Amino acid sequence: DSTDDHTLLWLLNHIRLGIPELIVQVRHHKHTRVYAFFVTATYESLLRGADEIGLRKPVKAEFGGGMRSFSCEEDYIYENIESELEFFSSQERQNIIRYWLENLRAKQGESLHNIHFLEGQPIIPELAARGVVQQLFPLHEQRILRRLMKSWVQAVCEAQPLDDICDYFGVKIAMYFAWLGFYTSAMVYPAVLGSILYTFTDSDQTSQDISCVVFAIFNVIWATLFLEEWKRRGAEFAYKWGTLDTPAESIEEPRPQFRGVKRISPVTSTEEFYYPPWKRLLFQGLVSLPVCLTCLASVFLLMLACFQLQEFVLSVPELPRLLRFLPKIILAVIVTACDELYKKVALWLNDMG
Repeated sequence: DSTDDHTLLWLLNHIRLGIPELIVQVRHHKHTRVYAFFVTATYESLLRGADEIGLRKPVKAEFGGGMRSFSCEEDYIYENIESELEFFSSQERQNIIRYWLENLRAKQGESLHNIHFLEGQPIIPELAARGVVQQLFPLHEQRILRRLMKSWVQAVCEAQPLDDICDYFGVKIAMYFAWLGFYTSAMVYPAVLGSILYTFTDSDQTSQDISCVVFAIFNVIWATLFLEEWKRRGAEFAYKWGTLDTPAESIEEPRPQFRGVKRISPVTSTEEFYYPPWKRLLFQGLVSLPVCLTCLASVFLLMLACFQLQEFVLSVPELPRLLRFLPKIILAVIVTACDELYKKVALWLNDMG
């Protein structure tokens, strides 16, 4: 809500010039009083983006089938290429647009107020780290959410719609729920055997020991089979969703909070921020370690003081009953205050180190 017009126009101009594929609308929210950039793209632009990021898509059976990185030059070989609504999933469209936004890079000498960019540095992650951009997130599609509500949340004794979950939330979320469903189903076997042993085992020690040994051996075998079967099941999902042979991610950009001196990288020969390792070790030894030890010692001493106070209160029978709870109340307040203080200290140490 405090963003000035110069910042808005600067960022809007960079997005429109740097990513001509995007369609951007600027809106001011009445209730939150913040500015929002609503970003989308045409189907043709998304196809070019899919080519750019090497998005893997299923190939038609007559062209060999399987999964293959998308290519605009051979777009006719991919399934559902003729349908704008069916070719890209919601999550794939989000990935392409987010890729463009996060790869909007600064030119040499560019700056915004007191923010000075390196040549080739991603602009939006840096603005997010500096608090200029509050959040970068996709909007929900109510039509798909309603469908998932019926087929997933409200469904009883039905298989999870994992393909729909993958299309909307992405492979990571779908893989989690696939594992959760598989794990829940697999737990039926030890639960049934455990119930049988618990019900029919006699009360004498020998029978209980035999039941424990049987159940332990069963759990060892069950755990091994569970892991092996999940490897197969997970590989099936990974192949089906096109992530089985995904190439390793390229070298990631350094986090925007990283600070250092400018230098030319001996590896890539480009300008970068560099922080000498000896400075980091010096800070860890002279600042981080003493601060952590001081925090630990403070907590220990405060806890001992509360215990001593508790013993003193209990040793005085004339004190009112309510005062006997005073040391515990003080300890609870101290723990809460220290928790908040140590969070700030931890964040400061993380940023400085």
